[in-house]
Amino acid sequence: MKKLHQALLERFNIVFSQQELLETAFTHTSYANEHRLLKISHNERLEFLGDAVLQLIISQYLYSKYPKKPEGDLSKLRSMIVREESLAGFARDCQFDQYIKLGKGEEKSGGRERDTILGDLFEAFLGALLLDKDVEAVKDFLYQVMIPKVEAGDFERVTDYKTKLQELLQVNGDVDIDYQVVAESGPAHAKRFEVAVLVNGRTLGTGKGRSKKLAEQEAAKRAVEKGNY
Repeated sequence: MKKLHQALLERFNIVFSQQELLETAFTHTSYANEHRLLKISHNERLEFLGDAVLQLIISQYLYSKYPKKPEGDLSKLRSMIVREESLAGFARDCQFDQYIKLGKGEEKSGGRERDTILGDLFEAFLGALLLDKDVEAVKDFLYQVMIPKVEAGDFERVTDYKTKLQELLQVNGDVDIDYQVVAESGPAHAKRFEVAVLVNGRTLGTGKGRSKKLAEQEAAKRAVEKGNY
């Protein structure tokens, strides 16, 4: 953890007063479960808190930044910014993946690269920072790490493939579009889903993801790219 403290100081000028909070934020449930006798805390409660403060700060930013955007557009943009893959990317940008404590099994199965774990870690760090400092400290951190990419328009360029596929298919009238889960794998905390998109009973594409929504987007993307409607 000493290297993590040094990295936070050098990159973000952050010094934790309550070091146990930072350690908890970087402790995955798999590590805590393997060390039950030590009664180590894991980061799920901090993740819950971090998610809330993240939603608030990003919502405030978008509300002020885009005064003419309707609520629906703001919600879509926010969901792109705070979705799992985005948060995992920010965690990697901060090199948080180097410091998370994982159980041996999770480590061997590639947990250090898993978006679900890294996204949760990023939120847990925000929760820890909120408790150790205040909401302004979280805001300052997010404005260093996240907002520059939002300003660059990175998330406005993300394509909603489900909507795009629907628009392409319904040019000549309504069609029956159905997304079906065809397979599930992985433990409860790291599920992977395989989804097929069917139109009038015909499979146009399949996709995999760490949530049903992400798998649906991937299936729609494959269908759009194939173009075999």
